[in-house]
Amino acid sequence: MVYLMLGGAILAEVLGTTAMKYSDGFSRLLPSLGTAAGYLIAFALLAQTLRTMSVGTAYAIWAGVGTAVIAAIGMVFLGESASAVKLAGLALVIAGVVVLNLGGAH
Repeated sequence: MVYLMLGGAILAEVLGTTAMKYSDGFSRLLPSLGTAAGYLIAFALLAQTLRTMSVGTAYAIWAGVGTAVIAAIGMVFLGESASAVKLAGLALVIAGVVVLNLGGAH
């Protein structure tokens, strides 16, 4: 159950960050509201996750997976470059999250 909450937090953060891209510096109402809602939900779910999971592990997963997904969205859907260096960096982020999880999630 804790991983489902953390997954929901990651999804909400990714949606909020994607909405922020479309908010045009918070000058467009609906994407701006989507950003606020996404981050509110993300932090609420992350806070619930921290009740049973260690903060280091939870934050590493949340930040690492969120970063990787947002970078992938940028490259696939938003026309950002996808160089070998960027892809290697994403692989290292994912590897870091895996290594931290090997130490245990609680």
